[in-house]
Amino acid sequence: MSISVMPNSVTNPDGSAVVRVLSYNVRSLRDDEDALARVIRACAPDLVFVQEAPRFFRWRKHAARLAAKTDLVVLSGGATAAGPLLLCSLRATVDRTEDVLLPLTRGQHRRGFATAVVRFGGSVPLGAVSCHLSLHPRERFAQAGMLLDRVAGLGTPYAVAAGDVNEEPGRPGFARLSAGLRDGWVTAPWGGEYTFPATGPRKRIDAVFATRGVEVLACGVPTALPGVSAADLGAATDHLPVLAALSLPAAAAGTA
Repeated sequence: MSISVMPNSVTNPDGSAVVRVLSYNVRSLRDDEDALARVIRACAPDLVFVQEAPRFFRWRKHAARLAAKTDLVVLSGGATAAGPLLLCSLRATVDRTEDVLLPLTRGQHRRGFATAVVRFGGSVPLGAVSCHLSLHPRERFAQAGMLLDRVAGLGTPYAVAAGDVNEEPGRPGFARLSAGLRDGWVTAPWGGEYTFPATGPRKRIDAVFATRGVEVLACGVPTALPGVSAADLGAATDHLPVLAALSLPAAAAGTA
């Protein structure tokens, strides 16, 4: 059932938490970086799943600059994950991070995952995987399976995988992910559906997926953000962002 208002981040007295996660393909920061920063700040995310982060000359400096402009910190990824990057707010307590490079197919771009396990207040640990799947259908389908394996290997039943799937729902790779995880838009649609291109979007190729243990409260493309114009969304990058609010239960006594 669709809701009209995206829930705010909150940590409850019992240790449970509501967190905001954002998935965003930033096209290597080649567009209007100030507009991009305005969009990200207006979404007020706790975790940002970035795709196409800078991967070459001074890439760490570029990632740090984006984090600083958006009042976030770099969590993992970047060139060491072949483009996927994770940013987080200071609400997050980091358990561990890992950058993963996937097998390289001749003639295709290297792909990878930026992964982490974090906690918010006294909530359960939340696994996070930022991904950008291949343009090649067969390789993309295989990478969808690798993504499911990586989520399962994080060691927590509470996890989120988000990113640029490079195909629409119903196609083999997207369907494989939807069979193993819950598609946030299908579970709790909010805002807009289509993510590409940023101007005149007509395809949903970016998504947030969650394991069964994570309650998806709302998920979709923001259609109205404070201090952000339609021109900002078009100038920031060639994709639109996907924002989701997730509810996490409190950790069991003695495990927080």
